[in-house]
Amino acid sequence: MNFEYFISKRLFRQKDGGFTSPIIKLATISIALGVTTMIISMSIARGFQSTIKEKVAGFEGHIRISKFDYNKSYELSPITIKQDIEAQLEQNQKIESASHFAIKGGIIKYNGIMEGVILKGVDGLYNHRFFDDCLVSGRFPKFNDSTRSKEILISKTLADKLNIEAGKKLLMYFIQDPPRIRKFTVTGIYNSGFSEFDTKYIIGDLQQIQKLNRWDEDQISGYEIMLKHFSDIDFVNKQIYKIIDYDVKSETLMQRYPTLIDWLNLLDTNVLFIIGLMILISGITIISTLLILILDKTNLIGTLKALGATTKSIRRIFILNSISLIIKGLVIGNIIGIGLALIQKQFELIPLDPENYYMNTVPIALDFDLFALLNLATLTISLIMLLWPSTIIARISPVKAIRFR
Repeated sequence: MNFEYFISKRLFRQKDGGFTSPIIKLATISIALGVTTMIISMSIARGFQSTIKEKVAGFEGHIRISKFDYNKSYELSPITIKQDIEAQLEQNQKIESASHFAIKGGIIKYNGIMEGVILKGVDGLYNHRFFDDCLVSGRFPKFNDSTRSKEILISKTLADKLNIEAGKKLLMYFIQDPPRIRKFTVTGIYNSGFSEFDTKYIIGDLQQIQKLNRWDEDQISGYEIMLKHFSDIDFVNKQIYKIIDYDVKSETLMQRYPTLIDWLNLLDTNVLFIIGLMILISGITIISTLLILILDKTNLIGTLKALGATTKSIRRIFILNSISLIIKGLVIGNIIGIGLALIQKQFELIPLDPENYYMNTVPIALDFDLFALLNLATLTISLIMLLWPSTIIARISPVKAIRFR
């Protein structure tokens, strides 16, 4: 057995009840709490970013293809459906779905109450998984190519303002020349918790907008593309840009909402600050603990030197003990941190105000690769910080150390 490991194992696992015992326990607790804080902070930040991005994508897709012009209104200029482009989109293994859409502004009215909204028209191929998860009553509207559907989906925010329930009919006014009025049936009510979108979006039939705008059947506002993995968004957008016409553009949700994305990226800065602070505290704690251990075992250090042990070997004894202490704290911290994160993810115990946070509960996203990197960084930086205090051993004189009490 390795000499340094043998001494470290036998010496520092003794239940002697000395004054270093509570110091070691406090150091372990400190490291564990630091790791727990880092894991929870990272999980919440990742969860918040992922939830917000997926909610925006639920309304407008990860990538949107539309007419390239200077139109700044909600109503977009039409583009013509291209079968060859659609075929390439369908063959792309990173794309989950690509559907047609059109949008048109209007005013909905029910029982004398009026609200300005945006009607988003989709077809039967639309990926409505996001709205299925957000449904609070009713069902998602049914669309087909043979007839124009009068079914719509509205948000709970609008339903509460209008005091309307699923199954009721309402009127929608379209300001154009000449003005048009359509009667729709509310088949479902959703609640995404994202007030900026909930207050304005209703989902209806694409053919209704084509008829109102006097478009041909092959004219749409554009394509909404949902990806299997968000991380592929920039790569897929570059692929799409190569196959579309010169007068058409493809935009990621980061390009469409740069302010929102910059706000989310600020969370990374906050988390990095917390991680740096916790690692620094853990490093200072382990340094202090090592210095106390050296002070407590000064007599032993002198004896080992007198018996012929080198300074390098003695340093290894104390560093190995410190490594054992750090690993113990990391293991406990990971168990507590991941455990608390899993509990929140499963049971959603901590609520949030959706008006301020765009969600009803604290979101959690577990990234075990990042957790492993976090543990490795904590261990590495702590070990580097141990090198300086361990050099004190070289200055200890055997004669004086043996006399030390």
